[in-house]
Amino acid sequence: MAGGGNAFRRRLERGAELRSYRGAGISAEEEAQLEAAEADERQKRRKVDDAKRVEYLIRDAMAQGKFDNLKYSGKPIPGLGEAYDPDWWVKGLIQRENISGLGPKAILLRTEDAELDVRLDEQFTEKQVRDILKDFNARVIDARRQLQGGPPVITKTRDIEAEAARWRERRAARAAAPEPEPELKPKRPWWQRLWNGTG
Repeated sequence: MAGGGNAFRRRLERGAELRSYRGAGISAEEEAQLEAAEADERQKRRKVDDAKRVEYLIRDAMAQGKFDNLKYSGKPIPGLGEAYDPDWWVKGLIQRENISGLGPKAILLRTEDAELDVRLDEQFTEKQVRDILKDFNARVIDARRQLQGGPPVITKTRDIEAEAARWRERRAARAAAPEPEPELKPKRPWWQRLWNGTG
């Protein structure tokens, strides 16, 4: 098989050589000889089947290193074997670009529900916590009323009194926790202290 690939390569190189002679200003007789040689090359090329030609091109590309360092080399292709999802491209774009705030309300509410405790802990007053919870509950109820398709809304509303009590407990626990000791800075060399005038 390797001999067939070399013969094919020689024929390609010969064809390129014949085409290069045309621009050199040759006589009509030489032109006729070149035409005959090119016709002969075309006949030989027709005899090489497509499978051999493709195999040669692949081996040539491998020898040149064109298949080295491919993205999924030695790794499973993501999504292979999963059920077909018509929105695969949009979901992949949202995941790759880390786009937030877009998507079905059901998914957005689930994400917000998972991060709600952290958001509540950032608030300074109980009134702010209650306002956030009222707004969250209103959006969950509104999303349940919408019949626009998409995934079902499974996010539960939050009990405002219970969440406010939990917020107070977490806040008291943070206040009772000892302050972390500040890291001691390493002593600077004598020449830096002398340079900065700190002695």
